[in-house]
Amino acid sequence: MMNRKWQYTALSATILLLTGCGQTNQAVSSVHTPAVAASAAHSADTAATVPHWSYDQEHGPTHWAELETAFSTCRTGQQQSPIDIEHAQLVPSATVHPVDIHYGTTPVTVINNGHTVQVNVQNTDNYITIEGQKYTLVQFHFHHPSEHQIDGKNAAMELHLVHKSADGQSAVLGVLIQPGNANRAFRQLWEHLPDHESEQAIPLTEPVQLSHLLPADHHAVHYTGSLTTPPCTEHVSWTVLQQPIQLSKDQIQRFATIFPDNHRPVQSIGSRKLYTEQ
Repeated sequence: MMNRKWQYTALSATILLLTGCGQTNQAVSSVHTPAVAASAAHSADTAATVPHWSYDQEHGPTHWAELETAFSTCRTGQQQSPIDIEHAQLVPSATVHPVDIHYGTTPVTVINNGHTVQVNVQNTDNYITIEGQKYTLVQFHFHHPSEHQIDGKNAAMELHLVHKSADGQSAVLGVLIQPGNANRAFRQLWEHLPDHESEQAIPLTEPVQLSHLLPADHHAVHYTGSLTTPPCTEHVSWTVLQQPIQLSKDQIQRFATIFPDNHRPVQSIGSRKLYTEQ
């Protein structure tokens, strides 16, 4: 609804397929994209074909478009992500339906690809449906601090779940993370966070119950955007849940020790609409 508030708790009083929102399921060191080839967080297909990029000053977001002609959309694109989600700009729509989430239990592998910690899903049983279109979960990863802002403020972290449709379209489910209680759903993963970049993904001993990673309330903001890492490919369907989840300060610090800052600054919304369900 138009006046629906983002559900911050008192304790928080705060997807593709290259390295985050652009990487594939492969152990790609420079990826984060929406297509399986698109999220080596959201980007490259192989480490050999992707020039070095990072979040530092020399190779960071302001210079991505200069590193490779294929990255030019990072500068010239008109529908870039992430964005600042302002309550005053939300448009309630009777034609926009809540995301339909079908998550179960899956074996996973974990890798530090140099841009984020990426968790690769090892089956095709988990998917979301957006306006009748099915998108299968490929991987999920994390950003510190959050990439999306809410009314100009970043959350402590953000979880991106990256999906691909049968025809190659990308959809990312974004979940903000605020400091609060320890989150048991992330216990096994946090015990095996890889401290150093590697080309080899490590399988976790226990499967992950994906539905436990999400908040109970799935009301969301919907907009059309891009991968948040090179090549910043557009026409990505973004669904950002309004209710955040919690990790303890220790859990957040554990990730921050590995990645002190792996977020892209917010981009111009331009003429885009931010839709909510009525």
